[in-house]
Amino acid sequence: MNIKKITAALLALIMLLTFTACSGGNEEKENAGNTEASQSNARDNPAVSDKAENEGGQTAETPGGDVSEPEGNKILVAYFSATNNTEGVAQKLAHGLGADLYEITPAQPYTDEDLNYNNSQSRSSAEMNNPNARPAISGSVKNMEQYGTVFIGYPIWWGEAPRIMSTFIESYDFSGKTLVGFCTSGSSGFGNSDSALRSAASGAKWLDGQRFSAGASADDVLAWANGLGIK
Repeated sequence: MNIKKITAALLALIMLLTFTACSGGNEEKENAGNTEASQSNARDNPAVSDKAENEGGQTAETPGGDVSEPEGNKILVAYFSATNNTEGVAQKLAHGLGADLYEITPAQPYTDEDLNYNNSQSRSSAEMNNPNARPAISGSVKNMEQYGTVFIGYPIWWGEAPRIMSTFIESYDFSGKTLVGFCTSGSSGFGNSDSALRSAASGAKWLDGQRFSAGASADDVLAWANGLGIK
């Protein structure tokens, strides 16, 4: 009788151990299946993947794209230079201020004969004698709205800005922008050379311009520009 009880007890113990082992195996398989499913979902969903990689630490934010400079925060130096004198000053100004540089290029380049001011029939003479002349420009400024300040450089022709500068000014909306003229000449001062330009862009804030010689130093150019109080 005791032998039967012992045998029954042993069989019960064996059955209990067998059931426990089976249950543990099923639980491991179920956990493994859940883990594989989670990893699969993470691979299919980048947001889930980022979150999973950062769990246990600080939340990481993914940038939404490139950060661009605010509109109207940049400086442009635009210039027309028929004989390269104004170009040198414009380059020094742009380099010193970290500004963008744009050359106002005529669609029809000026020849030496065109620039002969002693000939009343030359192209430049005819243009300056006609206030309504608007020589065509090749190309244009991309995204003018990004510039809050525009320096406008030109040579003095007959005491004024060349008519091509009027073409440039009338091609854009400068309302709310700060405009500053600068010029080069052999002897003439700045004077009222920008009067026609100011009239064409009356919605802009105009600062007093400056005349430079062709060989003006970078220090002189920047001393003037920095004294304008432009931020």
